[in-house]
Amino acid sequence: MKPRWQTGDTLRTTRALRDDGTFPGAARGELLVRRGSLGTVVDVGSFLGDQVIYALHFIASDRVVGCREEELIGADEAWNDTAFEARDRVRSLADLTVGGTLRVPAGAAGEILKVLRDAPGGPLYHVHFDCWAGHPLVVREGALGASEVSHV
Repeated sequence: MKPRWQTGDTLRTTRALRDDGTFPGAARGELLVRRGSLGTVVDVGSFLGDQVIYALHFIASDRVVGCREEELIGADEAWNDTAFEARDRVRSLADLTVGGTLRVPAGAAGEILKVLRDAPGGPLYHVHFDCWAGHPLVVREGALGASEVSHV
């Protein structure tokens, strides 16, 4: 088990990092580092002898967070940034229709279920809107705005 990166390397997270119950002072599930954040490797270790763990210092949040190798890419590797990530609360910026029928009015609140970062034409999101329970929609980034209510 040889680490891909070394102390001093700058890496990017490929997913949101949330507290799994081991981060001091944070609540389980609390967002620690947003997907796409850059951090510097300050230590390299292992977990259960079969997983490489990197301790990254994220300057923007002044946190050191342990990351698995599969959650990281090099800072110089290709990256498509998105405005939202899974579990973010959003609102529709326009009326959304399905088969010509209005299903989600402009301003309706919802939650991102999944991000399709590399979709042709730009990012797409699977969104569950509160007003149309049980029917997630695939929505383009331009049709969504940040909600004033955050999910923790």
